Amino acid sequence: MKSKNRGIVIALMVAMFLAAVEGTVVTTAIPTIVKDLNGFELISWVFSAYLLTSAISTPIYGKLSDLYGRKNILSIGITIFIVGSCLCGISESMYQLIAYRAVQGLGAGAIFTVTYTIVGDIFTAKESTKVQGWISTVWGIASLAGPFLGGFLIENISWNWIFFINVPFGIISIVLLQKNLSETVERKKHKIDYVGTLLFSLAIITFLLGSLTGSKINTLISIVVTIVLLILFYYVEKKAQEPIIPFDIFTKTSNIVNAISFLASGILIGADVYMPLYMQNVLGFGPTISGISMAPMSIAWLLSSFVLTKAIPKYGKKMVIGIANLILLISCLFLSTLSIESPLLLVVIYGFIMGFGFGGAFTTLTIVVQESVGYNKRGAATAVNALVRTLGQTIAVSIFGIILNGCIVKYFNNIGISGIQPNNLYSTAISSNIVSKLQVKLSLNSGLHEVFIAFIIIAIVSLVLSFTFDSKLKNNACKQ
Repeated sequence: MKSKNRGIVIALMVAMFLAAVEGTVVTTAIPTIVKDLNGFELISWVFSAYLLTSAISTPIYGKLSDLYGRKNILSIGITIFIVGSCLCGISESMYQLIAYRAVQGLGAGAIFTVTYTIVGDIFTAKESTKVQGWISTVWGIASLAGPFLGGFLIENISWNWIFFINVPFGIISIVLLQKNLSETVERKKHKIDYVGTLLFSLAIITFLLGSLTGSKINTLISIVVTIVLLILFYYVEKKAQEPIIPFDIFTKTSNIVNAISFLASGILIGADVYMPLYMQNVLGFGPTISGISMAPMSIAWLLSSFVLTKAIPKYGKKMVIGIANLILLISCLFLSTLSIESPLLLVVIYGFIMGFGFGGAFTTLTIVVQESVGYNKRGAATAVNALVRTLGQTIAVSIFGIILNGCIVKYFNNIGISGIQPNNLYSTAISSNIVSKLQVKLSLNSGLHEVFIAFIIIAIVSLVLSFTFDSKLKNNACKQ
């Protein structure tokens, strides 16, 4: 590999580490943060604000990178992320932290989108799978380093430094990117699609806020308003000279890729949220142990990125995506067998199998969606795929939460105990003799079992979709 390309890969890996480690560190630190800022009831919004702005900004960054070049747009995104991190570090209230996490999310939208677009631009199909495998190692390193880094900073300095630590990584990434990535961008005056951008952003905000509230009325209203906004967006984009989302990127292949990405992302966020919950609240292990136990999933993701994607030239992308989805389904079936007495080793093994499925699926899907369009629309296509994944995570985590909460209430009603709600589950167990710790574990396990059943249903649909690709799905990159 050329030295400049090596520098680009390092820059992209550092940028991805910047965003990846943020999730694991914040998850570790959030109990301390909410105690310090007195805002336990707002804990979910620390993550939701980040998710919202990341979802909104991904297609915008994708289009801007097509118009003005990948290097400058990614550098701007990283800069916004750094600024947001510094602001989070000086937050003095939960409301400030939530607002500044939204700024962080605006920057993360560029990192998660433009990074993969650059890989698709400068590397061949064979090189691309290898590079994406290297980038995937970042997630494994982040999952291992996050709990330790967060714990060390909190215990020895303060939680504020989990945000300040992002600054040097961001600066290194920008310097390497500006030094090594050379690109030719046609210098002409572009007509920015402001109306389309506004309508699309409002549609996504409305939809995600409705999904996050959990209220049936709010959800229904948000869906209706979202549909109206998207219809207006469609007519605006048809007339726009340079639409934020060109509709010709929605080919049969890209539509299938986006559908599978949406479903698989739902399982991914479910595993990230509910496997640690199972290990901590059902099996009784601490946060650090549960965090380390999730690391094999990331390691398997890396291995799969190399193993399964190397099979593409011989067996084709359709077969590789199908095998990856089959592995994902098998892991979901295994998760549904877990009980309150299952050994931790089983959870680790099941997570490893699941990670292998995720690695093969997401890595190959990214390659396919980039090959489905020309160079000048690759950023938009990659951004839409990233957006679809975020939507899948947001909607799925909301649905899984409803399932879990409903099953907890149902469990206690079935054994003749009323008035128990998920938000007072532990306080009731501690302050009274009505509910035992064993019953709390059993109620959680019953809810998690239903969540894991939902994983299975989603995985089956995803597997079926993986075999609807055109049998002539090409195996070589189209270098534009």
